[in-house]
Amino acid sequence: MSEKLEKIVEAARLYYQMDYSQQDIAKKLGVSRPTVSRFLQQAKADGIVQITINDPLENNDLVCRQLERQFGLDKAIVVSTPSNDDNVVKKYIGEAAAQYLYDIVRDGDTIAVTWGTTLFEIAQRLQIKNVRDVKVVQLNGGLSYSETNTHASEIMHMIGGAFNTTPYLLPLPAIVDQPLVKQAIEADRHISKILEIGRKANIAMFTVGVPTADSVLVRANYLTQAELEVVNQVGKGDICSRFIDINGDVCAKELDARTIGIELEELRSKEYAVLVAGGIGKAEAVHAAVRGGYPKTIVTDTFTARYLLEQEKAVVC
Repeated sequence: MSEKLEKIVEAARLYYQMDYSQQDIAKKLGVSRPTVSRFLQQAKADGIVQITINDPLENNDLVCRQLERQFGLDKAIVVSTPSNDDNVVKKYIGEAAAQYLYDIVRDGDTIAVTWGTTLFEIAQRLQIKNVRDVKVVQLNGGLSYSETNTHASEIMHMIGGAFNTTPYLLPLPAIVDQPLVKQAIEADRHISKILEIGRKANIAMFTVGVPTADSVLVRANYLTQAELEVVNQVGKGDICSRFIDINGDVCAKELDARTIGIELEELRSKEYAVLVAGGIGKAEAVHAAVRGGYPKTIVTDTFTARYLLEQEKAVVC
């Protein structure tokens, strides 16, 4: 451990565990008070210090039970976040989802996952677990070209590493130009084997995308103009690159016929179908996904959880 790192850790211990003032710490370490302040900031930035705030006024347990009853979920995990910023929300729900995945995985399980920044947050926070004969497989194709990094390969290797296994990747585009191309690709015995592993997986962890102009799928020019118009008019989001309407039904049939990966109805048969998504921009897409009955478990933030309950109340009324 470097001398500077030793001082950062010591400053954190003195300040957070022993209630020393920053001035007292400065004298003890032989540095200036502003340096102590920088040490403490660095300790939080590097994860040496992690601060949890338990708000007694926020009853997430009640919200979880309401979500489970309203949408027929096996489990809802609702996370409090310090802000509604997308990056902050992803980190907090990613950490909760990583802990949940760690808790449920057992010997012999097969875990199927999709890609994207939310799944990347999960993969980064996943602890190593000593299990045997676990398989990790990619649920759907990725991108042949994109300015946005989907982290597909990194996600697979990190999750595989956490469970001591070599992952099965789908090094293919999410969407191809013609249905016949898709059929030919999926008929390949190697690809067919990977897709079959995904179908038989007892755990599926996925997120939702939104059909905005900066959507990874839209920017990759996978959609025809006609398909883009349909998605813009009725699409609320996508799961595994398959676009759905407010009821969770696939809303672009021609596009769906060109999409490589798991069929959405197959998610419903999983022992654990875990949707991890949140934030203001994804609230509608999450609502569409749960109305479609695809997840059995959701991991989301308090804003999105309340949005789901309010929307269902409005539908009933």
